[in-house]
Amino acid sequence: MARATAVHTPAIAALRLITIPISHYCEKARWVLELARLPYREERHLQAIHSIYTRRAGGGTTAPVLVTPGGVLAESADIVRWADAQAQLGLYPDADAGALEADFDAELGPHARRWMYHRILGHPDLIRAYGVAGVPRWESAALPAALPIVSRIIIRYLDIDDATAAESRDRVRTAFDDVAARLADGRRYLTGDRFTAADLAFAALSAAVIVPTRYGIRLPPVEELPEPFADEVRAMREHPAGRFALRLFDQERP
Repeated sequence: MARATAVHTPAIAALRLITIPISHYCEKARWVLELARLPYREERHLQAIHSIYTRRAGGGTTAPVLVTPGGVLAESADIVRWADAQAQLGLYPDADAGALEADFDAELGPHARRWMYHRILGHPDLIRAYGVAGVPRWESAALPAALPIVSRIIIRYLDIDDATAAESRDRVRTAFDDVAARLADGRRYLTGDRFTAADLAFAALSAAVIVPTRYGIRLPPVEELPEPFADEVRAMREHPAGRFALRLFDQERP
């Protein structure tokens, strides 16, 4: 868990973030909390099991869930807006930043996730090596036996098969092309000359297909990824939008 160094009131210091550690939506929440220098305790759980804890905390079936003294936030976009307001980060200088964030949440996030899961669910050694960072010991110990069941749940919940994964790859590539076109005029960030919620959302949600080294947990190096996913990740990293996302991880990720 990353630790912030800023001093805050006891109320803010009581934050609990319930996550699936590998989730790119959870990375989005970690990123903004650390950017805002808001201390938090991350409580990590495996897919499917996580919903027990998110519901118990007052959220729904998805992660992340942020428990604050003032209430529960159960969407990454709500967490970004809340942290932005707490620290006055200025992540929403205009309507464009929020609109782009919403588009990435609705389009890039789900399709990048489906593409990634389609490629790695058949590789249990990779999942065991990188998918259990920081989860309770009993969850990690149970993973070998639970993985076939969890995989079936993920496949059904995310509607993963060869056809839907191929569609998702096309839609992610379209999203990357759109971002590259927006950046073609030489701007440093998606809405101009400053880092906003749009940039944060794009970088965090693209992580499923660019596999950055600066992430909230350790991700596998590209050479450990199965083919054809390894070559696909290399190609997405070389795409202008992929290079942009990697720069944001290097320069803007606390």
